[in-house]
Amino acid sequence: MDVTLILKIAGVGMLCGVACQILSKTGKDEGATYVSLAGIIVALIILLGEIKSLFELIYDIFGI
Repeated sequence: MDVTLILKIAGVGMLCGVACQILSKTGKDEGATYVSLAGIIVALIILLGEIKSLFELIYDIFGI
């Protein structure tokens, strides 16, 4: 695991948090919900390669 991965996810989280706060303050709660959902999806896409590596390691260890 690399530090850049953690920083990327933290950046996405901060960006989404600011956007959600702005949208909530302006009364667009539905837009804030969509932004938070998009942030979760982007974070999962960033983590997809690491999750794949984890499953490959588990398969190698247990010989499945």
